[in-house]
Amino acid sequence: MYDPDLRASALHLAYDDRLVVQDLDVAVPPGRITAIVGANACGKSTLLRALARLLTPRQGTVRLDGRAIHSIPTRELAQRLGILPQAPVAPEGITVIDLVTRGRSPHQTWWRQWSKADQQAVQNALDATGIADLADRAVDELSGGQRQRAWIAMAVAQGTPVLLLDEPTTFLDMAHQVDVLDLVTDLNRRENRTIVMVLHDLNQACRYADHVIAMKSGRIAAEGVPADVITPETVEEVFDLRCQITTDPVSGTPLIIPIGRHHTGENDPVAHRWAVR
Repeated sequence: MYDPDLRASALHLAYDDRLVVQDLDVAVPPGRITAIVGANACGKSTLLRALARLLTPRQGTVRLDGRAIHSIPTRELAQRLGILPQAPVAPEGITVIDLVTRGRSPHQTWWRQWSKADQQAVQNALDATGIADLADRAVDELSGGQRQRAWIAMAVAQGTPVLLLDEPTTFLDMAHQVDVLDLVTDLNRRENRTIVMVLHDLNQACRYADHVIAMKSGRIAAEGVPADVITPETVEEVFDLRCQITTDPVSGTPLIIPIGRHHTGENDPVAHRWAVR
């Protein structure tokens, strides 16, 4: 896949009269995994929705490959950018194979009907997400992890170079969270897909993302590689949480250890000063 250029400039995003994101500039690193992190209601999902053209900016512009995203015809955009929203709902009784097949809809026209290439794309998506054996199962009968894999398979079948994921690990247990994030990493490494995902877990963001955007109150507080962004100072600024940062013994990435009111972190001079106040 080619390296897409997805960026936004001077973004102001709002719901009715409530301004959520203000004067924000961002450029998504192509061929990388970007994680957007921040406290609740800081504008993470709102920014992702704007990048996906699901929300029209009050001011500013989102551009894909130099073109304003709102000027790109819908079918063409759906061939280049895929979005998996939070907690998507499948039609009742739909099977996994039918759901994944819907990912090929942007490629269908009255002069281009279903083809062997479409069939192969669906099969490849089932294989890539490890759910080929579930193809004939109803989506609403699957476990949470299996269901999330089915939705990701649909996005994979869509064949877009950019994939936007809004909290893909929400409501999943720890094992399924790791399973889904490993799958996302596979898609990036095998197919060079540019992936942007909103995550709540900072340690997962550090472990799986090449680039982290930390947001606070509708603005970018810090961005860059995880080791540069996830510092005690940034975590306290963005999350109002004191912490210590060590090295993840498995991945070598930053590992956040919260302090909290009942664990004073006496080995940390800064935390100790807080504790004795």
